[in-house]
Amino acid sequence: MSDTPWQGDAVSLVEAFRRGERSPVEELQATFDAIERSDLNSFCFLDRDTALANAKVADVTLPFGGVPIGVKELDHVAGWPDTDASLVFKDRIAESTDTMLVRARAAGTVLVGQTTSSEFGGVNLTRTMLHGATHNPWQHGRTPGGSSGGSAAAVAGGLVTLATGGDGGGSIRIPAGFTGLVGLKATYGRIPRGPGAPFGNLTTTTGCLSRSVRDTARWFDVCNGHDHNDPLSLPRVDGWEAGLGSVPTRGLRAAVVSDWGSAVVSPSMWTVLEEAAEHLIAIAGLRRVDGVDTSLPRLGAAWSISGMAALAYELREHWPACAELLTPEMRYGLERTDGMYGTEARGKFEMRRVELNRRMAEIFDDVDIIITASNPDVAFNADGPLPDTFGGVVAGAGNNGVLTFPANIYGNPGISIPAGTVDGLPVALQVLSRHFSEPLLLELALAYERSRPWPLVAPR
Repeated sequence: MSDTPWQGDAVSLVEAFRRGERSPVEELQATFDAIERSDLNSFCFLDRDTALANAKVADVTLPFGGVPIGVKELDHVAGWPDTDASLVFKDRIAESTDTMLVRARAAGTVLVGQTTSSEFGGVNLTRTMLHGATHNPWQHGRTPGGSSGGSAAAVAGGLVTLATGGDGGGSIRIPAGFTGLVGLKATYGRIPRGPGAPFGNLTTTTGCLSRSVRDTARWFDVCNGHDHNDPLSLPRVDGWEAGLGSVPTRGLRAAVVSDWGSAVVSPSMWTVLEEAAEHLIAIAGLRRVDGVDTSLPRLGAAWSISGMAALAYELREHWPACAELLTPEMRYGLERTDGMYGTEARGKFEMRRVELNRRMAEIFDDVDIIITASNPDVAFNADGPLPDTFGGVVAGAGNNGVLTFPANIYGNPGISIPAGTVDGLPVALQVLSRHFSEPLLLELALAYERSRPWPLVAPR
């Protein structure tokens, strides 16, 4: 037996278990050993005893029977730390387990421990006062993104085949794009949140970071469906994995947009991505439509201010005394937005959201698919700060995340598909479609995966 964790995808690991080629206990031990050797700083908590006990009795006939997975630091498992990746809450313990993880456990997963996240999930950089910087396995010293950066680093770094993620402003798609993974941000409510999760600005969805399209499809097979703890969660949909390869794509209208959300994208990266977009259009039989007005109102400030208002409430008993315990981005955000959220601001934000909803509906009247970038450039420094220049073009730090915000606010699905490298670092297409059309996005990702297979883990 190898002392290296499985370097394929999760589905193939389950198949190896069923053939008797590996055992869940041996796989788990290899995982723990690899985490100990790793310099990625992708895990911040390990539950060795519980994981071992579960691996010993793993039922490999289940969808993920015996598969070790990482759990994003912002997700909740009863008895585990509940820190929000912040020193302020370093001693807090979770009292309940999220519905997604209850379902994942029932499907046979072995929860290894927590993967690092950005503080409160606030930025596309995984570096905190509590745990330090997490590194991109493609190049040490570069970020894996955020907020699901530890999950992305662990999966792309060969430590686990799958890890959970959450996407409130791009936090699945951004790290997937930076690390060469599949990252599906589903329709809002597809996988229930909570119990006890606040709705906030109604942007956050949960899912996974995976090495393959079929792994993501199986994850949604297991985890989707309404739960009464989350009244906005959607009814169950079956057949995600079984339907792969059967969803019609020929003739669908696709817009290829370099400046989605008014973003500035690195010119050299866009050259690679536009060729990848043309390839996807060709293999899927899509019809490219040019000249479509894809302009959108800017909502990054509204997203940030409303998010900071929620954070200010969470920190109400600690702020401003806790200021020096926070990462610079969170501290600045709280100081910058203090007093900005009130009746008038709330009304303006909602009207801006109404306008974005209207524009998104108009765009999806003209096209079926939007193809853009997942990130404005390749991964930046692991310690930050957030970049303000992208491929030599100055656009300001606010340009980070602009490509991903719209789908969070509108609530429609988007997927990040590995599409090559620039300067040795992964780049990715972001493909967006209408609400409830995740099977179509998985189909397009599958077509690309089959025609241009990507590395399942970062090169050593």
